[in-house]
Amino acid sequence: MMLPTRTTVEELDPVFAEMASATFRLAGAGPELTPRERALLGLVADVCEQVLGMPYELHVRAALDNGLDADDLRELLRFISYDSGYPAALAALERLAEIEREHGLPGPTGQGHRVNADGTGSPLPATMRAEVRALDPGFADYMDLQSRMRAGMSRISVRERAFATMTVDVLFQTLEESFRAHVGRALGAGATPDEIRATVRATAPFGMTRTWRALNVLDALLNERKEREGKETPESA
Repeated sequence: MMLPTRTTVEELDPVFAEMASATFRLAGAGPELTPRERALLGLVADVCEQVLGMPYELHVRAALDNGLDADDLRELLRFISYDSGYPAALAALERLAEIEREHGLPGPTGQGHRVNADGTGSPLPATMRAEVRALDPGFADYMDLQSRMRAGMSRISVRERAFATMTVDVLFQTLEESFRAHVGRALGAGATPDEIRATVRATAPFGMTRTWRALNVLDALLNERKEREGKETPESA
């Protein structure tokens, strides 16, 4: 497998390579996220930013080195397509297939999940569905479809999916309704506040000022949740 390495970057500019290495080393420090999770988040960032050249190849390499395979990567692209946009995910899918051919990598086995496109209902919370339907029924139908089509996914865990959608929110700066929902999903999947902070912090190499803004919003959300939980806890006698 001859995917790009740090040496490839050094050949372009050794000073940039040193800066980038130090940056990603610090961004990847800490025990809160696994190497697999960090690899997935790097790929999500590439899709959102449509950075599908050498950085994407480096992140594909990192994903493969951390146990992900071609089927896993395709499920990730299918999953985030509703947030990144289908055209962006399609471009990343096309590039992934090119990388596999160019470097002789194993391709997908064809494993997928049942796409319940013609069904009804949605696994989204009832309150959220009602709020969106009151806003716009047509858009509510669209959201129901997107969530329903993903209900059978299993290769990427619920925790990883929550972290992926939080990453999309930071990069797109959609830090209101969707960010709140995705932080809630991460907490519901067992992620700790420190792990959620680390997920947001991991976006810094892809645009530091957006991360700064997102950390401020996250801090407010976590404090709000803590205060609410404190009020719901009965005082001891």
